[in-house]
Amino acid sequence: MTIPIDYTERVYAGVLGKLIGVYLGRPFEGWTYEMLDEQFGEINYYVHEHLDVPLIVTDDDISGTFTFLRALPDYGNSRDISAAQIGQSWLNYIIEERTILWWGGMGNSTEHTAYLRLKEGISAPQSGSKTLNGQVVAEQIGAQIFIDGWAMVAPGDPELAADLARRAASVSHDGVAIHGAQVLAAMEAQAFVETDIQKLIDTGLSVIPADSLIGAMINQIREWHDRHGNDWRATRAQIAANFGYDKFGGNCHMVPNHALIIHALLHGDDSFQKSLMIVNTSGWDTDCNAGNVGCLLGIKNGLAGLEDGPDFRGPISDRLYLPTADGGRAVTDAVTESFHVANVGRALYRVPLHSPKRGARYHFELPGSVQGFIADESVESRGTLTLENVAGHSQSGSRSLALHFTGVATGRPARAATHTFIPSRETADYFEQRGYGLLASPSIYPGQTVSAELEADPGNELAVDVSLYLRRFLSQNDELTTEEGPCYKLKSGERHKFSWAIDGAGNEPIAEIGVAVNSDERTQGTIYLDYLTWEGEPDVTFARPDVPLDRRSLEMSFPQMWRRAWVNGVDSYDFWWPESFRLVQNRGRGLLMTGTREWRNYEVKSEITLHLCSSAGIAARVQGMRRYYALLLCRTEEGRGVARLIRALDGDTVLAEAEIPWEYGEMHAFALQVDGHRLRGCVDNLDEPLFEVTDDQLESGGIALVVEEGRIMSDEVTVRPA
Repeated sequence: MTIPIDYTERVYAGVLGKLIGVYLGRPFEGWTYEMLDEQFGEINYYVHEHLDVPLIVTDDDISGTFTFLRALPDYGNSRDISAAQIGQSWLNYIIEERTILWWGGMGNSTEHTAYLRLKEGISAPQSGSKTLNGQVVAEQIGAQIFIDGWAMVAPGDPELAADLARRAASVSHDGVAIHGAQVLAAMEAQAFVETDIQKLIDTGLSVIPADSLIGAMINQIREWHDRHGNDWRATRAQIAANFGYDKFGGNCHMVPNHALIIHALLHGDDSFQKSLMIVNTSGWDTDCNAGNVGCLLGIKNGLAGLEDGPDFRGPISDRLYLPTADGGRAVTDAVTESFHVANVGRALYRVPLHSPKRGARYHFELPGSVQGFIADESVESRGTLTLENVAGHSQSGSRSLALHFTGVATGRPARAATHTFIPSRETADYFEQRGYGLLASPSIYPGQTVSAELEADPGNELAVDVSLYLRRFLSQNDELTTEEGPCYKLKSGERHKFSWAIDGAGNEPIAEIGVAVNSDERTQGTIYLDYLTWEGEPDVTFARPDVPLDRRSLEMSFPQMWRRAWVNGVDSYDFWWPESFRLVQNRGRGLLMTGTREWRNYEVKSEITLHLCSSAGIAARVQGMRRYYALLLCRTEEGRGVARLIRALDGDTVLAEAEIPWEYGEMHAFALQVDGHRLRGCVDNLDEPLFEVTDDQLESGGIALVVEEGRIMSDEVTVRPA
């Protein structure tokens, strides 16, 4: 097998197709065909505004798809990855009752049931088996909605895609749910090299038992399609009568929804818009079904195929949210996630990875991509800027982002930015209330250095003042404030490289970063952003803002965004206590995390009061709930106090241990330095290392406060480059 020459671009089209489908179908998820027909008729475009909901949402279809696939790189991109290892990734990236899944309870939500099995120590595939959970629970839709990533890492290899899909689906599902997942995975993988829908369906059928219910149903739908020709509604009626929800138990069964996917692909005439119209107008689990249809057609027809109807891409601007225990990747974009997926596929096929423009975060190398950049629509800037991905104007790549500005003058700048954290407090509150919270950490921090390269179009009439800028949440009231970076007067045809060392406080998280164009005289023209990126380790102290006592009891007036910059993996992390961080964990171990997977060599320090707990301390190179290094004070079964340096990775490995008597209510100072393979831990005497060991299992990640079965308090946490 070889990787298709346009592999990354086709993955990008698949990711966009998934996003468009989910965003299109999410506002009316669960509606019946009759309800949709009465209110909207045919669903040909986004209807979120009609229902007063946002377009870009947190959703299990998206977060599960692009999170569970991380099991592959976490386990060395091995083709032999096991269901049990994928299950371990569930435990690492999911925060119970808060991220990714529908937390509907044991026996009601299939994924919640499987998560509880995994947490009890029951490994996959037993965790998702119908022997343990019953047939109805095991055969719901989740196996299908999370499956696209496993297909996109196996281009042109449907057998591998189906096998990976089987292992991934078995973490939570069994029976026909796995067959449905395998069919779609095989079809999507083959769509990289095959354009005929009927042949793709044949490929899907080839990877499941010939006598399976899914296979029989697909063949029946093919017959109805042949009989009814262009009348997709007649085929839909046959599906409802023979394979509808009333024929299968549970809340959202695989079979009826799989039927609608096949139905839309057959009747959609190879049109992206028509196929999504059919699958959405047909009702039931609309965001899930449209996401799968959109991904398959995106892969098959490429980026051009997404343009056969209205502009679906423009309103999205590549934006998506992935709230998990790896908070630094929560606010991301379709290009970034496409390269993650494609590089996993490249690793599986042992071909070089692709990191455009020397690994720049925003590189715009895929046609039409804007990577979350949108024009500023504030009063002073509204209408001054449009964005366009164009060929050329890059010294290390092939494309750039064009900023076409007009009417720029004194007091009327043109600005464009991309989000690096939760966009607003209102956004955070909204998603928390709807059940899929946007748990996130910023992707950029004080101490890091931003670099960008820009070029002025040769036809610009005047030189303009170009600068980088950022917006961060004020610590006193959560309002966004704008901070300008270095400014350069860019002449027509000139290029300039910007470098900006970011400073600031840890209680004012950076929400967005972008480019501003100013001029003393009214002018218009174009500036090309070649790339924008940042590097280096953070140099920052995290602590609660200095807020007057009379405001600390009122959540509505108390600043919250500094707290939301920490991903909450503990039972209780409330805002009204006098300490910056008061954490409570009732059972097991909890983590309060911040930072990104890009952090490598640094030292984290904090003074922690161990009020009542079995162990507590700090963690570095945190990659989720179960992947990190931690320096802890612990209580042994015999009641002795010990310090331990552990590696959490598929269980705890004690790297070093020493006796340190400690009592409840005491404050102890912790410092953990990670530098290359060297780990250095100090307790109380921060000038004298208690532990110095080497370990090469975890190379990067953020930080955390750690508490096990009890309560701890801390006033600040500091991170400095090693």
